[in-house]
Amino acid sequence: MPRRKATEDFLDLSAKSFWPKATELVGLTFQLQAIADSSLYPQYTIGLHAWFLEQIQQFDPELSTYLHDGQAEKPFNISGLSGPFTPHSRALQLQAGKPYQWRVNGLSTPVAAGMQTWLHQLPAEVGLKNAPLTIRGVQIAQPPTTYTKLLKQSNSQAANVSLSFVSPTSFRRKGRHLPLPWPTNVFHSYLRRWNDFSRYPVDQADFLDWIDEYVIIQRHQLESVKVAAGKRGSVTGFVGAITFGLAQPAAMDPEFCQLFYALTQLAPYCGTGHKTTFGLGQTQLGWRSNQATPAAPSIQGLLAERIEELTEIFLAQRQRTGGDRAREIAETWATILARRELGDSLQDIATDMEKPYGTVKSYVKLAQRSLRGMHEE
Repeated sequence: MPRRKATEDFLDLSAKSFWPKATELVGLTFQLQAIADSSLYPQYTIGLHAWFLEQIQQFDPELSTYLHDGQAEKPFNISGLSGPFTPHSRALQLQAGKPYQWRVNGLSTPVAAGMQTWLHQLPAEVGLKNAPLTIRGVQIAQPPTTYTKLLKQSNSQAANVSLSFVSPTSFRRKGRHLPLPWPTNVFHSYLRRWNDFSRYPVDQADFLDWIDEYVIIQRHQLESVKVAAGKRGSVTGFVGAITFGLAQPAAMDPEFCQLFYALTQLAPYCGTGHKTTFGLGQTQLGWRSNQATPAAPSIQGLLAERIEELTEIFLAQRQRTGGDRAREIAETWATILARRELGDSLQDIATDMEKPYGTVKSYVKLAQRSLRGMHEE
């Protein structure tokens, strides 16, 4: 591995350690450079997700398997790429020699330790399919810390707190997407991670009742956006900024006040809402106005719209069965067919969705047949 020159901003990758062993939370920014003009398919964050897990698997297979298969909250998240994209046909175009950024956050001691080991054997490139990027350096984006420190350092005297959602953010509610930062949903998403990974679990029902009673929205600047995210389906989310405050009687419960502010400090590490391991829900402290539109997103929007359209068609054809299973099948068919229509190969779709090639081939035929049957009626 070529040695990278340490700078004031970049980590010295020859150092023995980058943060204390007790670290539970840390965020990294990778400074990347496109090797050549190359195209990214709309759901390229699936590739970044897979590449990260493959990197961990090389030195800690057990941790990689846990990050992939664990049914609890995921103790990591990633962003999409940010930088100068140009639309090209039905894909996003990386420009040769241009800089791009990518973030990875760890939320538990094993993951923080694994990330530190990884940095000592970091490859020269991010091996994204058909679009490799040179790793120019790594920076600390969110300082190494612990849940104890977040709790002790939380400022319960602050008048209000602002959060900026810099990638599409959404919540699941009654089987649907909720594209609004309603306080109980926002803080529920942080509390789930807190209860899973900190040593200070809190009664969820009591705290969320307190949030519903005392947290108020003082200001917001939001925009809805639709994206294809994760391995199947589309997401209706939002980007923008919001300011939360506390109604005065909230001070009667100092422990919940303290946790409220600690959770806002947790937000940049853990992200907000669901599918954060595929680039959604990236969150920053403070008010960021006039934010750049998430990478892309014309082509992502087109794919998401088509997936949603097809999902509703296939779901309507399964009305008698109903339930979560019917929606899952409809979303799977819709994702495969929409990506095939955009020119993705069946092998690439099968790899991203972690399904056998034969299954994907069968599903696309069934979806096409179902669509033809609807037009013939």
